[in-house]
Amino acid sequence: MDSPLRQQRTIGKTTSVTGFGLWSGNDVHVEFRPAAPDTGLVFVRSDLARHTRIPAAVDWRIEVPRRTNLAVGEVTVAMVEHVIAACAGLQIDNCEIWVDEAEMPGMDGSSSAFVEALDEAGIVAQSAPRSQLVVTEPLRVGSDTEWVEARPTDDGVLTCEYHLDYGPGPIGRQSFRLSLSPDAFRQELAPARTFLMLQEAEWLRSSGLGTRVTYQDLLVFDDERPIDNRLRFDDECVRHKTLDMVGDLALAGCDVIGHVVAHRSGHRLNAELVAALLERREATQHREERRNLPRSA
Repeated sequence: MDSPLRQQRTIGKTTSVTGFGLWSGNDVHVEFRPAAPDTGLVFVRSDLARHTRIPAAVDWRIEVPRRTNLAVGEVTVAMVEHVIAACAGLQIDNCEIWVDEAEMPGMDGSSSAFVEALDEAGIVAQSAPRSQLVVTEPLRVGSDTEWVEARPTDDGVLTCEYHLDYGPGPIGRQSFRLSLSPDAFRQELAPARTFLMLQEAEWLRSSGLGTRVTYQDLLVFDDERPIDNRLRFDDECVRHKTLDMVGDLALAGCDVIGHVVAHRSGHRLNAELVAALLERREATQHREERRNLPRSA
């Protein structure tokens, strides 16, 4: 069932967040600016002589492990998923995101700081309708062990479901399901933080990455629990993977209506699903257009 098209939305005024990149350690200032209808979410590199604009769209995604990066030519923005998730979760469709570094600030590894800034700016309805990508039949990408699937739904919303499996250990197996709305995103997903195992953190530091990050900045697990930190939710890890999914699905550039289920999926598979859904919609529209062409006498 198609849900009624809602109005597009932007923010009421400019707002900002300052921090440092978890990977690079570089200080970065992010400024969220209102934008006109049909602008979409667009990153602007203010530190470059040419203010290159990079749309938050799957066509501009580049493959980098563990995060979502976008590029136009040689100009990139990195680790954008938590910023995009905050906008998508709050149903902010049009926003210019000006940044003075490539990598977004990691903050505490969640979307909370971005949500707080956007809420402080206020959210404004616009005159144009927001387009939808309605899932009409199941579509899966991945393998037998790692996959993500979009299924039709009859409630007219996006429901995200994630199944996490880290095997024996402090993270273990976790599952989470949420019908997405701004309030649900604020309360159930935005505070969930990035997590990794101690061995991964040590490897990253030995590679010169994440050198400014402390155990208080995000969740680093030893064999038993988070080091020098406390969980915000018992299932915070799977909630964070669901948050990442919301950000990646926003690369469709429209509201996805359906039930998206993931098992051990990551950014790459999430983006593959978005691309496949858009390709199928385009093929369907092409067939409809051909069917409606006038027949020759």
